[in-house]
Amino acid sequence: MSKRKIQFSLLYRDMFQSSGKYQPNIGQLKKIAPVIMDMKCFARVETNGGGFEQVQLLYGENPNPAVRYLTSTFHEGGIQCHMLERSLNALRMYPVPKDVRELFFKVKAAQGVDISRSFCGLNDVRNLELSIKYAKESGIIAQACLAITHSPLHTVDYYLDVVDKLAEMGADEICLKDMAGVGRPIMLGKLVAGMKSKYPKIPIQYHGHSGPGFAPASILEVAKAGIDYIDVAMEPLSWGTGHPDVITAVEMLKSDYDVPAINMSAYMEARRLTQEFLDDFLGLYVSGSNRFMNSLLIGPGLPGGMMGSLMDSLGKSLTSTNKWLTKNGKPELSMDDLMVRLFNEVEETWPALGYPPLVTPYSQYVVVTALRNVELEVKGREKFSMIDDNTWGMITGRSGKLPGPLSDQINKLAKEKGKEFFTGVPQDLYPDALDTFKKEMDENGWEAGQDEEELMELAMHPEQYRMLKSGKAKEAHEEDVRKKKEAKETTAAAKSEKVQIEPTTITVTVNGAPYTVTIGDSSSAPAPQASQAAPTAAPPQIQHAQPSGAGTKVHAPLEGKFYLVTKPSDVAVQVGDQVTEGKVICYIESMKTFNEVVSPCDGKILTINSKPGDDVEDDDILMEIG
Repeated sequence: MSKRKIQFSLLYRDMFQSSGKYQPNIGQLKKIAPVIMDMKCFARVETNGGGFEQVQLLYGENPNPAVRYLTSTFHEGGIQCHMLERSLNALRMYPVPKDVRELFFKVKAAQGVDISRSFCGLNDVRNLELSIKYAKESGIIAQACLAITHSPLHTVDYYLDVVDKLAEMGADEICLKDMAGVGRPIMLGKLVAGMKSKYPKIPIQYHGHSGPGFAPASILEVAKAGIDYIDVAMEPLSWGTGHPDVITAVEMLKSDYDVPAINMSAYMEARRLTQEFLDDFLGLYVSGSNRFMNSLLIGPGLPGGMMGSLMDSLGKSLTSTNKWLTKNGKPELSMDDLMVRLFNEVEETWPALGYPPLVTPYSQYVVVTALRNVELEVKGREKFSMIDDNTWGMITGRSGKLPGPLSDQINKLAKEKGKEFFTGVPQDLYPDALDTFKKEMDENGWEAGQDEEELMELAMHPEQYRMLKSGKAKEAHEEDVRKKKEAKETTAAAKSEKVQIEPTTITVTVNGAPYTVTIGDSSSAPAPQASQAAPTAAPPQIQHAQPSGAGTKVHAPLEGKFYLVTKPSDVAVQVGDQVTEGKVICYIESMKTFNEVVSPCDGKILTINSKPGDDVEDDDILMEIG
């Protein structure tokens, strides 16, 4: 009897996104792609989507040549290329107009993308309907996702009901997207078995992160139930908050299933190159803690895809929080203290916000709210008093229908703030916009590009694309890499300095004979007497630049980047403008969300103390109103 075939997909994009902040640039991708092809064990490779294009733009590089190169290279080896897209949000963190979504699929088809993995973080099939439609019309395989999580609401029957609706919409394939790896293995097996029983001709792909430790068992369960494709990673970025290694997956399954052999020479070369990229500069953005599996991740259910950037944000939050604690004469927190507080707070915040599956962008909304709650609680302020506008959009239905009810506290806050709830189709809230971007390209003398890919890029990522065209993106990235390398070298130099140990003399007895032993560096200078020791310095006081005006000071509620507006169409306040109490006067961007800062009083803006894009710290004085 022949063995049932199971094929593998390499998540080279997601390997980096799940480990750190950035991904390989086009020069690095051109080195690795032929080697991946030579491994001869992958039916599919994830070539783009999600944060891939934003990252290339942040490097100051156009992502379109990279996508075309990758697809053409893998097609030569008979490998299908798939991308990840966020349905209503397409490739970004906020909703995309309908005409831009349609152009996006046409461009990706022309660039050689074979499969579109589309997901709605809320499992609202209304957001997936256009993704399925536009993919199929463009000749792309429409793979629709189930955003897997573990809650009282997310049962096998819940997901099978979603599958029925996706099948009715014409989805070609289904992906179990277990972005946090918290789906329980037996439940996932039952879900795949139920899908195969009802829709035996629809291929199913399993995507599971390994952070909490369930992934190998989940692979075995979905394999037994009839899975067709399994997502994998490879060293040096497998496991941890990433995905199981292809070697382990092959070895687990090959006795009972038809799985491909791995060209290990090519594997080792791909491993070497990937480490080379990390040593070059990508490792500067990878947190060491993301290279480990951690059962503490089971509780909060945080996705691997956000853990890379989360650790960077937590470091900034810790610095800011500890400055406040020091200034107020209170003991500092350690990173472990902050992380455990955050994980515990996520477990409370998540159900309060209606149990949205923790996947981009809703994982960011929940985690940012939870982190703000931790910071507010440390400072003795009321929880949920600092919810950003994007999160309010999710709460009020502008992103889709939440799986569960909101808590009484959130409903009360919404009523107090006059928030209106929306129950219609979210896409209807975002009018077509391509004509506006076409006009901008004409005015700047920019070409729409092959298959209008440049127009799509501007419309999809307007701010990043403008930074690319101005050259500022490349400058900013190179400067950031330079600073991080200098900081790394300084830290390494400090660690390498010889630590002098005060010699200590003790007497030990060996076989009845006493011996005098000196422990430490006997050649080092004697330790100073207590009277000679340097006095302990008092902790430095945190100083903030004081504006020259004499009005009411507007303080930053958290650390992040300062912006006056979030959209080009908005009008920024200026010195001399009259504002009323409660009016939004600026924003702090933190962890990919924009947090409103409102005027504390009626009056005239006397000073604006930061420029758009400046880094600010918690409690910095942003403006003065008098």
